[in-house]
Amino acid sequence: MISAAEQQNILRIHWDEFTFGLIAFLLILGVVYKYWPKLMAALDERANQIEGGIERAKKAEAEAEEARQQYREKLEEAHRQYAAELEKAKEQRAAIIAEAREEAQVEARRIIDAGHAQIEADRQHAFTQLRAEIGTLSTDLAERIVGETLQDSAAQNRVIDRFLAELEQAESAQQAEVR
Repeated sequence: MISAAEQQNILRIHWDEFTFGLIAFLLILGVVYKYWPKLMAALDERANQIEGGIERAKKAEAEAEEARQQYREKLEEAHRQYAAELEKAKEQRAAIIAEAREEAQVEARRIIDAGHAQIEADRQHAFTQLRAEIGTLSTDLAERIVGETLQDSAAQNRVIDRFLAELEQAESAQQAEVR
């Protein structure tokens, strides 16, 4: 039990606790003093590692940002090239279409001209055949009307030419009336 006088003096020193605390403090101080250079070296090394890590991280971040910027530039360049190639392809497509259209028009004109030439040749051929038939028919008719045989080819040609000339005049007169 603690006496009443001891309870009232709270500043009183307990020498046994003080001595024990002082010995423990000196022992810890001795251990810290003995290992202080190693502890400081370890702390310095750790600080250097942390600072080096931070420096490396900053450097890696800067390199990553530079690589990202290069990637963006290359991507933009690729987009520009794609747009240029697309525009070039559109121009080529338009040129090919125009060329094909032109070739088709030339081919159509050639086919039309060939058709006209064929029609003209067929018309001339039909006209020649018709003229020969008309000549033969007119000779037969003239022989029946006149009652003579027209053996002479020169006489036949004159009769045929005269008959065709009369037919052409009659046709021209009809066309003039129609107009």
